[in-house]
Amino acid sequence: MIDPGENPARIALLMKRVAGRQTRYVNRLEKRSGTLWEGRYRSSPIGAADYLLACCRYVELNPLRAGLVDDPENYPWSSCPVKTGRKEQDWLDLDEFYLGLAADGAGRQARYRQWLLDSIPEAELKLIREAAVSGHPMATGKFIAEIEKKIGRRLELRRPGRPIKKK
Repeated sequence: MIDPGENPARIALLMKRVAGRQTRYVNRLEKRSGTLWEGRYRSSPIGAADYLLACCRYVELNPLRAGLVDDPENYPWSSCPVKTGRKEQDWLDLDEFYLGLAADGAGRQARYRQWLLDSIPEAELKLIREAAVSGHPMATGKFIAEIEKKIGRRLELRRPGRPIKKK
């Protein structure tokens, strides 16, 4: 999770720099040119208390859905092996919602692994995918109201065109 503080544009700038450096590094290493990434960077604000763990599960199961691994703990570029206790990394900051799963590390790791392997509700999957594509917040009304106030824009999803007049 990345918190941009008072300036939401910071995340986009960070991603631009990361993508640029990664592209230059790989191109130099492989003696190639061109871009590495397909499409543009997308983001969606997340109401952490309600959806952060759900988004973590979605991301950590992506390599499994893509057929890259047979177990999400086997994907080396994920926090999953750390959160389930298979691997240790002292530099990884664990969020308060993960830490709140249990009082001790072993209990937390077991509970996270079980929660990770439970099936994702179809409505949750749809909500995450729509938020990722649209850039709209994945959050409850209170969090959305806070964001709207902060940026001075309405974030409500509406159908295209003019509102239908009521008779």
